[in-house]
Amino acid sequence: MHATPVARKFFATLALLLASTAPSLNAQTPTRITGDIVPGAEWQQTMPESVGYSSAMLEALRGWLKTQDTTSMMVVVQGRVIFSYGDVSHTSKVASVRKSVLGMLYGKYVFDNTIDIDKTVKQLGLDDKQPFLPMEANASLVQLLASRSGIYLPAREHPETLSPWDQGRYMPPRGSAYPGSQFVYNNRDFNAAGTAFEKLTHKNMYEALQSDIAVPIGMQDYTVAKQKKIDAPDSVHPEYAMYLSTRDMARLGLLMLDSGVWNGKVIVPGDWVRYMTTLLTPFHDIYPAGFRNDGAMGLRPSLVGLGRANISRLYLHWLHAGRV
Repeated sequence: MHATPVARKFFATLALLLASTAPSLNAQTPTRITGDIVPGAEWQQTMPESVGYSSAMLEALRGWLKTQDTTSMMVVVQGRVIFSYGDVSHTSKVASVRKSVLGMLYGKYVFDNTIDIDKTVKQLGLDDKQPFLPMEANASLVQLLASRSGIYLPAREHPETLSPWDQGRYMPPRGSAYPGSQFVYNNRDFNAAGTAFEKLTHKNMYEALQSDIAVPIGMQDYTVAKQKKIDAPDSVHPEYAMYLSTRDMARLGLLMLDSGVWNGKVIVPGDWVRYMTTLLTPFHDIYPAGFRNDGAMGLRPSLVGLGRANISRLYLHWLHAGRV
């Protein structure tokens, strides 16, 4: 969970999408546009003032962005672009955003009963290089999705010698928590959820993303060929890295804001969107404590992407900003 420019790019885009209903007090609105639109093959541009925002303030934002290491950014209001910065078509590795995208993919297959999220990791054959403890074998797929499996692999003999960013440094002892009882930020859970998706759907994840979401919502820069998995040396479950552009991630954000519907067609079941974004782990229950806000472990506000708000966890890395 390093503070990559791409991660900041995504959260800046999503945060501004979510805030798009709040107009600027200084906005000039000679001709106010009403109603939302769904982007077509290309994004529609409009003047900020036409939707209640200020061009001058956004240009001030542009000046500030030039002092940062932000690669690109978009502000979308009512489905229209009112501000863009950098090359929004450039694709790059989007770090932990991959987990949220996988969460979106799960919905269709959960609702058509292809995937049973209540099955255990043992029933699903998600064994790893180190055998499960008896209590770990009872962890369910839904607990993997929530990073609450209680499977603390890989176990490290001398965690104090590891890098501050190595998850083995803060992983609790194996067998110290029953599945479902504790949130621990653990990439192994997310990676195993990726393995489970492919095993249960009999589909390549990247091809499923293309057919189920990218093509229906018109993602402009997504190609399966750019995606790749990265082997995890201590696990049989690889990292399913994703490479996306800012303007394509903005489409994903709009899709979620519209409860999984795109131009009248259900892409992600609305009930799954609500389920996936329901508060599950309040910020004060997040482990390690340094991930609760930007005040510890060297995390900057730009990493969490939502200023100094406390971050609560939902399913598969969807976040809630607020004091919950």
